[in-house]
Amino acid sequence: MPSSNAKTSTVPVYVEAVLPVPLRRAFTYRIPEEMRGAIKPGARLKLPFGRRNLTGYAVELHTELPPDVEIDESKIRDIIEVTDDEPLITPEILRLTQWTADYYASFWGEMLKASLPAGINTEKVRPKRRKAVRLLTSEISGTPFTESQQKIVGLLDAVGGEMLFTDILEQANTNASPINTLAKRGVVEIFIQDVDRDPLAGAAFPELDDFALTAEQQNALDSIISPLKGDSKFAAYLLHGVTGSGKTEVYIRAMRFALDAGRSAMMLVPEIALTPVFSRRLRAVFGSDVAILHSNLSPGERYDEWRRIRRGDARIAIGTRSAVFAPLENIGLVIVDEEHDPSYRQHESPFYNARDVAVMRAHLAGAIVVLGSATPAMESFYNAKSGKYTYLHLPDRIGGRGLAKAELIDMREVFKRAGKDVALSHELLEAIDETFHKGEQVIILLNRRGFSQFVLCRTCGESLKCKNCDITLTFHRGDGKLLCHYCNYREKAPRVCPHCESQYLYYVGEGTENIAEQLEQKFPDMRIARVDRDTMAHKGEMEDVLLRFAAGGLDMLVGTQMIAKGHDFPNVTLVGVISVDIGLGLPDLRSAERTFQLITQVAGRAGRGKRSGKVLIQTYYPEHYALRHAREQDYEGFYAEEIKYRQRLAYPPFFVLASILIKHRDHAYASKNANILRRALDAANTAKQVRILGPAPASLSRLKNEFRLQIILKGTGRRALRETLDIAVSNADEQGCDLRTVNVEIDPVNLM
Repeated sequence: MPSSNAKTSTVPVYVEAVLPVPLRRAFTYRIPEEMRGAIKPGARLKLPFGRRNLTGYAVELHTELPPDVEIDESKIRDIIEVTDDEPLITPEILRLTQWTADYYASFWGEMLKASLPAGINTEKVRPKRRKAVRLLTSEISGTPFTESQQKIVGLLDAVGGEMLFTDILEQANTNASPINTLAKRGVVEIFIQDVDRDPLAGAAFPELDDFALTAEQQNALDSIISPLKGDSKFAAYLLHGVTGSGKTEVYIRAMRFALDAGRSAMMLVPEIALTPVFSRRLRAVFGSDVAILHSNLSPGERYDEWRRIRRGDARIAIGTRSAVFAPLENIGLVIVDEEHDPSYRQHESPFYNARDVAVMRAHLAGAIVVLGSATPAMESFYNAKSGKYTYLHLPDRIGGRGLAKAELIDMREVFKRAGKDVALSHELLEAIDETFHKGEQVIILLNRRGFSQFVLCRTCGESLKCKNCDITLTFHRGDGKLLCHYCNYREKAPRVCPHCESQYLYYVGEGTENIAEQLEQKFPDMRIARVDRDTMAHKGEMEDVLLRFAAGGLDMLVGTQMIAKGHDFPNVTLVGVISVDIGLGLPDLRSAERTFQLITQVAGRAGRGKRSGKVLIQTYYPEHYALRHAREQDYEGFYAEEIKYRQRLAYPPFFVLASILIKHRDHAYASKNANILRRALDAANTAKQVRILGPAPASLSRLKNEFRLQIILKGTGRRALRETLDIAVSNADEQGCDLRTVNVEIDPVNLM
């Protein structure tokens, strides 16, 4: 029972905290007397947990034990330390992360940890400090100022009284002696000042054109900002604009309106590759009001940008997936660019989709959310057609420019002519040569890294596989390694087959490294750069290559989907798409949709300037509806065909999905837990409102040395599916299922 002191206390005596562990519950701790009154919800706490000490997060405070806490008070442990005087986590982010964890059947503590900058508990993010000088008085008594001292006082007075020490030395053309003398006389104070690290320090910003919007752009903008003019209420828009239709300008003007109305704004982009472009443009428009959040920043830069947002010094946040949790206050506008992109989905715990979290964040804040894309997700377009989102359409490119003309190259005919498989058709090579000689630029898309997809022995027929995964190893010739793109296992490329010692090893399926090398040999005068995770692994490399290409310093980019979307290169007039059939062959519900989106997006990079564009798509399956509609950039035609398959096969948007993966190094142990869970699901599904499929081996049956079994749930309603799942998981736990082996994904973006 609670002590009498606890009952009569007017300050919190107990705190409920969640920890970054895979447990769906909070833990109650006692607050030592000397710390009472110092804790607020959202503060980080150092807590004992088992034999470890962990950083947890205060979520609720109590003057006495909550009635639902079934624990002997004597067993409640004391917190060790209050990490934050003022909570880092705002009440809004507490509420948002709690909703996100509940919606995605994830863990609140892990979600809160993900909402803060990576490395925030380490020395890496310690604020950068520099010596500064503050003017205390410009009045003097006794000895007059020397010329140098007078110059220093005048400098400080002119800038408001504070300057960095090194800036004074430079601008006053002096040394440290007169500053130190002034400090001894009490005229100035020398102190240490935190200096924010700026990710865009030294960057060149684009010149801004103040051009008039088209009628379609103006109509879209008027619709978006209309709710911000009065008592702002939540509203959701789908901005469906073809590539080059000027969606970005609508975003920028809507953000300006939000800021003028005293609100803040957020813009999410799917890829790190896009942030240099958008961040420079936004910084040119909004100055220091813009903060950038993505994983390619150093921990210190990311922390400083996050801290500027938390302080209210930056009212616009731009970033990738995790930026949805940026601690902006008074949000008026949330923009999700390329909203269809699967990069918004977090594929490891804590699971969430930043696009859908962004919609909820806007809802909680009474803000506007704009989902923008040239190729909207099927679910988003369905929501627009059903009236859940307001539909805004930009059907034409800016300046009356037409869409690039696209052609399908039948690689079956190319094979007949060449008598062998070739990666680059004669038609594509001829078009590249013609484009280069006209002084125009080329983009070649191949969504596969490495030199060869896999290595096959022609004698015994075995392929070389990863020792940790049921995946073939990809050959990377640059470092002579075979690499697993899932677990990063690597080994030296063998000279003979490890199975039969045959020398007849066959390298199958070209990757970006191979294609770039072939093109360099065929076009030695062209300046070619390869853009994929292997070449762009270090900070700044992607940005440098894209800026060089934009400035005309490169003639061709060869890369993966990183180059397919969002970029605006006016001199690109040719786009080639190689091995497009890779995506169509994947055993996934969205394979056709993703292929259509990828082709349409990369095709949109061509012909954005004054010259018309051309797109050549190499395929062995030119009859496929995704390719036919991508050639015409006909989204509604594709949607009309794809939606029929979705309805017939009981897939989203008509059904709600959950994917459950049961993973363990011991296959028998994984099977045991999967079977317990399946029986619990059957027992919980009393109304038979949920279809249960599995357990069966996942498409990728072993990854990172773990066997993977999959159970798929399909429900017509979200509530029935969640009730069945939650009851089943609880009962399975009681029946001996090891929940540490179970990973639940609500609304999975793929089923592999």
